[in-house]
Amino acid sequence: MAVLLLHCRLTTATWCVARIDASREALQTALDYAYSSGADCTPLQPSGLCFLPNTIQAHASYAFNSCYMRRFMAHGSCDFSGTATFAKTDPSYGSYLYPPSPGY
Repeated sequence: MAVLLLHCRLTTATWCVARIDASREALQTALDYAYSSGADCTPLQPSGLCFLPNTIQAHASYAFNSCYMRRFMAHGSCDFSGTATFAKTDPSYGSYLYPPSPGY
C-alpha cells in the first residue's frame, strides 16, 4: 500500500503595528523615521481615509505597516527602535484599512 503525503504550507497574514506599551515620545520619533523612510502617509493626512482616530498610536501603526510593506517585509524592518511588533489579527476598522503581509 502506497501512502502519498502532501506538504502544505500555511500562510498567515501579519501586520507591523505600534506596541501599546511604547511611550508617546518614542512613537513620535519612530513615526518621524517611518515618514522619512518612505511610509505612505497620504491616508493619514487630515483629509485622508485613515486620519481618524487622530492618535499617535493609530498613525504610528499605519505608518509602520506601510514602511514594513515597502521594505518587502525584510527581516528586522518591523522594529522601529523597539516601538513596533507583529499583530496576527487585522487592525483595520472602518475606512482604516491595513494591507496584510503574508507570513509563514
